[in-house]
Amino acid sequence: MSTATTHIDNKPSLRGTKQSYPFSPELRFNEFDGDWNESRLNDVAEFKKGKGISKADISEDGVLECIRYGELYTTYTELIQDIVSKTNLLAKDLILSEFNDVIIPASGELNIDIATASCVLKSGVAYSGDLNIIRSKMDGIFLSFYLNNKRKFDIARLAQGVSVVHLYSSQLKTLKLNFPSLPEQQKIASFLSAVDEKIQQLTKKKTLLEQYKKGVMQQLFSGQLRFKDENGNTYPDWEEKRLGDIADRVANKNTANEINYVLTNSAVRGIVSQRDYFDKDIANQNNLEGYYIVGLDDFVYNPRISVHAPVGPIKRNKLKEGVMSPLYSVFRFNEENLEFFEYYFETVNWHRYLVSVANIGARHDRMNIINSDFFKMPIPFPCNEERRSITNFLNNISAKIESVKIELTQTQTFKKGLLQQMFV
Repeated sequence: MSTATTHIDNKPSLRGTKQSYPFSPELRFNEFDGDWNESRLNDVAEFKKGKGISKADISEDGVLECIRYGELYTTYTELIQDIVSKTNLLAKDLILSEFNDVIIPASGELNIDIATASCVLKSGVAYSGDLNIIRSKMDGIFLSFYLNNKRKFDIARLAQGVSVVHLYSSQLKTLKLNFPSLPEQQKIASFLSAVDEKIQQLTKKKTLLEQYKKGVMQQLFSGQLRFKDENGNTYPDWEEKRLGDIADRVANKNTANEINYVLTNSAVRGIVSQRDYFDKDIANQNNLEGYYIVGLDDFVYNPRISVHAPVGPIKRNKLKEGVMSPLYSVFRFNEENLEFFEYYFETVNWHRYLVSVANIGARHDRMNIINSDFFKMPIPFPCNEERRSITNFLNNISAKIESVKIELTQTQTFKKGLLQQMFV
């Protein structure tokens, strides 16, 4: 990347400087040199406090844009341009933003979370209470990135409290800074903003693809959307089979205690190693005789319900052979194209049946279903050719999602590295 642009597809024109100047970053744009300035935040900024705007004061048809402190944790990043909340409170009774303000919550649950800075790129926005306002001639975007990263732990150490932590302007004033000239601040801010925009674009693209996949799966497996053969003819009508007709229950137990690779079924991550999921072994490694042996490509139903799996998840084991708690139901399809069934269990089409056969009085966090009822679950069953068409179509979407995820991860890693090396 040339020094005249902030385009991020190529590497920026940066050089190592740590050897030359004691107060300069490890990476720096070519046109800048010399030490960065040392100062306390109090010497370069003035401080204000927001004024109360309660949740009840927020209105969809409000006339005045406003920012509430909780939104810094849930909604905004280092840059605030598009305001999500409005109020009908009078502007004359509130504290309003100036372009380039940096705001930090004045209270929160954890010390590390309270160190959350955002630059407001809009004037006339009302600030709620519990917001520290930092107003300076520094580039606000540079300052917000700097405070959020190189000074995050320093800010966290300033916060006080136990159940609720507080951060006061009197504490922020003591914060030590190292910062360059305004042109260099602006250069860094522009470049990091471009990286952030790329991350937001990729995040949005990933979300839209995932929503599309979810919607199209519901249509495919409910028969609303059908494929045609290579001659343009509609495939035969779908059959409906019981799970027990096309899959066998797996109930082989680890009686010799020979297998100690314990698996768990996560609604979000699928079947994973228990050690990887919990960062430790939950099961007693010396007493796994009663656990079911789960082979590669076996499917597992976890009856524990959650936000992500309202009747419990069914996932396919793509790892090596392992064992699982007998609380789970394990089954093995005797049909080809396992991905078709894997995709089906990502939909909610089968949820209604499980709810209909769950025993009343079951634990609130777990479905209570007997095996005979579970294996009567109806499964849509198109012909082999249409199953392959459905699977290939969904595989293509999944591949696009995975590609975006990889690019997103790489860009986030790139940003993390820059944040570590571009500040002092």
